[in-house]
Amino acid sequence: MADRRLQVFHAVAKHLSFTRAADALFMTQPAVTFQIKQLEEQYSTRLFERRHGSISLTPAGELVLSYAERVLALTDEMDIRLSEMTGEMRGPLLVGASTTIAEFMLPKVLGEFNALYPQVRARLIVANSESIETRVAEHTIDIGLIEAPAKLGGLTSQICCEDELRVICAPDYPLAEMKSVTPKALSEFEFISREPGSGTREITDAYFRSHNVAPDSLKMQMELGSPEALKGVVSTGLGFAIVSRAVVEKELQLGELVSIPLKPPLTRSLYLVFPQDRFQSRLSATFIEFAKSKLKEMGL
Repeated sequence: MADRRLQVFHAVAKHLSFTRAADALFMTQPAVTFQIKQLEEQYSTRLFERRHGSISLTPAGELVLSYAERVLALTDEMDIRLSEMTGEMRGPLLVGASTTIAEFMLPKVLGEFNALYPQVRARLIVANSESIETRVAEHTIDIGLIEAPAKLGGLTSQICCEDELRVICAPDYPLAEMKSVTPKALSEFEFISREPGSGTREITDAYFRSHNVAPDSLKMQMELGSPEALKGVVSTGLGFAIVSRAVVEKELQLGELVSIPLKPPLTRSLYLVFPQDRFQSRLSATFIEFAKSKLKEMGL
């Protein structure tokens, strides 16, 4: 079992905030401060520089953090292996997902997985693909589901399903009557885009470039950080967006938005990513196979 003070130190080092670390650990801030003070007294050195309401790691703190991550990872591995020796599927499972996957694809997967394995404590972290990939590489997430293959070293990427992206617009927008639309034709209309770092943004930019339309030449009206924000703006008639078809099923049924296929079609693979150099528990391996199967059942 890892020293509690090491767990507290790790949380403070990752958040660079005593307050946020206390919230994450369900502790009071004075209790967190006391644990860090004890650790600093034990090693007779300061682990954090405190100035002007912010903190940063000292060189000693950087060293302790590198060891803390390894110690905590080994502790988790020990807990999982011991539980597996008893034949139980239990323990924490930290899953990170890009916004589109987390909001419109994963809830059903996680719900059904929990029903099968009630002793598993699954936690979902939501961010854009770039952030999720970084956190998997840092070993703060066990498994990531993102919208492009991993770029960072030390990570394995596996295709879990295919996803089609389509143009969406308001029913009274000029594009709404079209049966399909080409990249060149879209350059004449106002574009509502996802933010840089989003997997959807990356693949749409690449799609336009591959059809000789420079992304910078598009009539960009806004860059937004979530599919829900895109749908809200597009529904006002301000422009079109490109999103996963899974994102707009409800709005299409209600007649609030119109979906138009791209010509040629735009499809992408969604990826499961996990560290190459880390022990993969039976729990992680089981979830990976379960997620692949369920996403394919959902028609993705």
